[in-house]
This record gives sequence, C-alpha cells and structure tokens, in this order.
Amino acid sequence: MLRFSRKALLALEAVLDVACHARPDPVQAREITVRQGVPHRYLEQVMQALVRADILRGVRGPHGGYRLARERRRITLTEIVAAVDGLEQTHSHAHRFSSLGANCLAPLCQKLEAGAMRELSRLTLADLCAQCGNAEPPADQTTPHPSSSPDFTI
Repeated sequence: MLRFSRKALLALEAVLDVACHARPDPVQAREITVRQGVPHRYLEQVMQALVRADILRGVRGPHGGYRLARERRRITLTEIVAAVDGLEQTHSHAHRFSSLGANCLAPLCQKLEAGAMRELSRLTLADLCAQCGNAEPPADQTTPHPSSSPDFTI
C-alpha cells in the first residue's frame, strides 16, 4: 500500500510552512519547530534533504533560514516526499491476501495506488497553498498555519 512516513509528512508540512511564511525574510527552522511541534534536530535532517533535492534553499546569516528554491508551481508533492524517501510502496500485494484475494484484491490495490501516485505527481505546492487559502499573500501579511484550516482536502 501507499504510505507516508512521519518524515514525509513533516517534509510536506515544512515546505508548505516555508511557502506560506517566507516573505520577505527566509523562514527560520526554529519558527517551523514551534509551529509544527517537532524537535529541531529531527526537522533539520528533513530540511537538509529538501535543500539537497533543490526544493528549498538555505540562507546563511543571523536572519537566515529557508526559502523555496523554485516557484511553487514547479514543485510537485511527489518531489517533496521522494526527497526524504518517505514514500513506501509495496509492489506485491499477494502476500496480504488468500489465493482468491490475491487474484481479485491485489490488482484493485495496485490500481488505487497508481491513481494516488498520479494525483500526487499532478499536485504542486501552488495547488496545496491555494487549498490552504495562501495562494500569494502580500509581503507584509502574516498568514495562519496551513493545517489550521478545517476544510483542507486533497
């Protein structure tokens, strides 16, 4: 089955956080840890993987932090998840089902997973920001945390 690891979910939240809060200054990791409620050491591992994948860009200095490395519309959700190796896909479902289930249910599971992967590849960070109501806020406007939206769906 298609599963997201905790690290993959954190990567999605962190990139979304940067996309929503990086104006005009970069977003500092400690701000993200406060908003996300995760340990700084754990977040830094994820952020470095996102920098290596050219999704985020690290900015050094006293007012440093993280910015998006590319435009929101050029970053797919699949890229974010793959950057932290959080996408786990089991290729054989036969071991989960009886012989009848293997013949009937495994192909269905594979079809559903393929559809989920297509959808994930189709969605961009811009789409996610728009769903959160943070398409392009003015530079001086502080935006709410994206996960606080009660009607957030993909």
